[in-house]
Amino acid sequence: MRIVDVREVTKPISSPIRNAYIDFSKMTASLVAVVTDVERDGRRVVGYGFNSNGRYGQGGLIRERFRNRILEADPRSVLDASGDNLDPHKLWDVMMTNEKPGGHGERSVAVGTLDMAIWDAAAKIAGKPLFRMLAERKGVEANPRVFVYAAGGYYYPGKDDTQLRAEMRGYLDRGYTVVKMKIGGAPIAEDQRRIEAVLTEIGAQAQLAVDANGRFDLEQGIAYAKMLRQYPLFWYEEAGDPLDYALQAALSEFYPGPMATGENLFSHQDARNLLRYGGLRPDRDWLQFDCALSYGLVEYLRTLDVLRQFGWSPARCIPHGGHQMSLNIAAGLGLGGNESYPDLFQPYGGFPDGVRVEAGHIVMPERPGIGFEGKSDLIKVMRELAE
Repeated sequence: MRIVDVREVTKPISSPIRNAYIDFSKMTASLVAVVTDVERDGRRVVGYGFNSNGRYGQGGLIRERFRNRILEADPRSVLDASGDNLDPHKLWDVMMTNEKPGGHGERSVAVGTLDMAIWDAAAKIAGKPLFRMLAERKGVEANPRVFVYAAGGYYYPGKDDTQLRAEMRGYLDRGYTVVKMKIGGAPIAEDQRRIEAVLTEIGAQAQLAVDANGRFDLEQGIAYAKMLRQYPLFWYEEAGDPLDYALQAALSEFYPGPMATGENLFSHQDARNLLRYGGLRPDRDWLQFDCALSYGLVEYLRTLDVLRQFGWSPARCIPHGGHQMSLNIAAGLGLGGNESYPDLFQPYGGFPDGVRVEAGHIVMPERPGIGFEGKSDLIKVMRELAE
């Protein structure tokens, strides 16, 4: 068996929304297909992947470097021990051939996008849902029931508190028990008013998380911490620059509640430095590393090993991105849950058709691979690329 082609297309996921740092008016994503010569149920096995929102498509890197390395590799050298399936770890090594350490940049997104497609293909060839294949490899029990929260509350032209409340009410009506909104893109008094409006709307039915998207310097981060600590928030997310570990550590002195960060750290080395120097507390804080932005699942497994070395449980991880790859990792490896975007970044976000949120959880469908075939609007776009 062999990989016969790797295809990529850059797709728009533009939207008029903005967070505290960027707007999404020109946002793109890379969609990739890893085409094999294997057939299952009369159809050629193709693995699919895409990068998470918030980082632009990586078509140039994929086409110019990583695609060629995959196709030029000896097909036998990237098979698993049985010789009957792809080995994602060997393919990861092939992609990273002749790459210097450090300076992860956009490279981590390109590799993470391809890694997703490789795992999708491998699980389809094995005839298993990816989450069950991961659990089997780790010798743990897969739990198909996964906690999910609804991410939204973006700044939007003309959006007032009434519309913000209606958005959050819509998430509750769909079964979510945790909702998230953006802060830091308006004066602190305005953000406080928006927070109180949402808390009034959700009452005791749900908890609220807030996300500053790395906007604050230390003084602003502390000011918000002092304002936020009077509310029963699920977490205070990414107050400052993701690499400013000293700022993150200082905030723990002013904010006793849960904090969350990690979505913009792209390697297990970055994760290790965050745990060494970021002052995070394993009994209450949350880690949001996103495999699709950080070299993929192969690297994410290394990151989980780092967490264990520092006494952290995988259950403290709730990845950024709202995609089905992280859902599979959560179900297969015992993460704490996953982000979701009920109304944004379609068709890439969300769940397979028929999957419903109940009491803040979803149940994974039993589909081979990542499960993209169960989402009709997404698989249509994917098959246009490769089938």
